[in-house]
Amino acid sequence: MLITAVESSVVSMPFTMGGPHSSFAGQRWDRMEILLVRVETADGLVGWGEAFGHAAIASTKAALDTIVAPLVVGRDSADIAGLTRRVLHAVHLLGRNGSFVYAFSGIEIALWDIMGKRCGQPIWRLLGGAAPASLPAYASLLSYGGDLGLVARNTADAVAQGYRHIKLHELTRDAVLAAQSAAPEARIMLDVNCAWTPPIARGMAESLAGDGLLWLEEPVWPPEDAAGLASLRRHGIPLSAGENTAGLFGFKALIEAGSIDIAQPSV
Repeated sequence: MLITAVESSVVSMPFTMGGPHSSFAGQRWDRMEILLVRVETADGLVGWGEAFGHAAIASTKAALDTIVAPLVVGRDSADIAGLTRRVLHAVHLLGRNGSFVYAFSGIEIALWDIMGKRCGQPIWRLLGGAAPASLPAYASLLSYGGDLGLVARNTADAVAQGYRHIKLHELTRDAVLAAQSAAPEARIMLDVNCAWTPPIARGMAESLAGDGLLWLEEPVWPPEDAAGLASLRRHGIPLSAGENTAGLFGFKALIEAGSIDIAQPSV
């Protein structure tokens, strides 16, 4: 069935984070914004998707409304593979990651929603998955700017809510130790958002090697330096990465370089 309309809308909600709000991409980050994508077909079926954005949500919306949506209107909603190839090839000179890829991902999710409704099946079954099972969740704390009191308090609060795995977004070993002291029964992960050049990252990994981190996430700048990331493996901390990686071949490069123990695609 042909696609007749693609519409986008932004939902913006305030949030609390257990401390002062930080900045993100030069903007105060005190609202969670979601870019919803609505796709409608000729027979009236509607699918919903979500396109990534954060501080760049305006650019994703512009890419979607002005370039990506016109590429799919009038096309067969069931031809998801064909549309993926056609659209991503049409915009590939505009970047293999970023707003245009984010925009199409929102449309693709909506197309799978339509497919599931048309078939009367859950999407996990259409994708060949097994019956869903329960999965443990972890608490991902935001950055408290090195305030060890806030790190400890929010780690303890997460454990009180039932979490047993806590991810920090801090830059020091002291923060890890503060979290472990506040919640000795929890496993701690550290995400530094590509803060360190490889030599500094190796020094930090060496200092953290005996602290029992469940993983160290994206320690190296720039994030595409797969060899630099792999050089941290000698210190024995499991390494994770992926939110700055685009597509199958991006992860293939990380895996073949021996850079990661845990692949973390943003889905």
